[in-house]
Amino acid sequence: MFSLRSAFLIGLAAIAVGVNAETHTVHFANNCGFGTPTLIQGGNVLSTGGDVTFGGPLLGAIAYLQTGGCGFNGEGCTLIETTLRNPTSPGSGSSTDISLIPPHSFSVTSGFGYFGGCEPAGADCTFADCPTAFHVPTDTQVQVACQVNNVNLAITFCL
Repeated sequence: MFSLRSAFLIGLAAIAVGVNAETHTVHFANNCGFGTPTLIQGGNVLSTGGDVTFGGPLLGAIAYLQTGGCGFNGEGCTLIETTLRNPTSPGSGSSTDISLIPPHSFSVTSGFGYFGGCEPAGADCTFADCPTAFHVPTDTQVQVACQVNNVNLAITFCL
C-alpha cells in the first residue's frame, strides 16, 4: 500500500539523486577586444561566449576564438579540445588540451584551467611553437587530466 511515508521516502531519494547529478560549466574570458568565443560539439554550436552548464558529461567538444579567419571546426586557429566527465574508474575523467595540429594553427594566445577541482591544472599557449600544445598527434603528454567529479573549465583568449 502506498502511504504518505512512502511518498516522503521517494521524494528524499529523488532529491538525493538530483543533488548528486553530474554537471559541468564552461566559462569564457575573451581579453582580446575582438572575436567571438565559440564552443562546438558534434557540429552544434553550444556557446558563443556565454557561460554554459551541462547536466551531464560534455564529450569531445572544441573551443576557439572566431576572429573571422577560422573555419567552423576551428581550422586556421588555436583550438581547445575538451571532454568533461565524472570519472567512473581511474583515468576515465576529464581531459583538455590545446591543439595546433594542421589544419589548426596559432591565432591568439589561449589557455584553459579547471575550477571546482584540480586547481591549478591547465595550460597556456602564448606562441606558435608553445610546448603545451599538440603539434602532431603523438604529443599526448600535453593533455591535462582531471579526476574530480563535476569539474568546470575556464577558457581564456589573449592571456
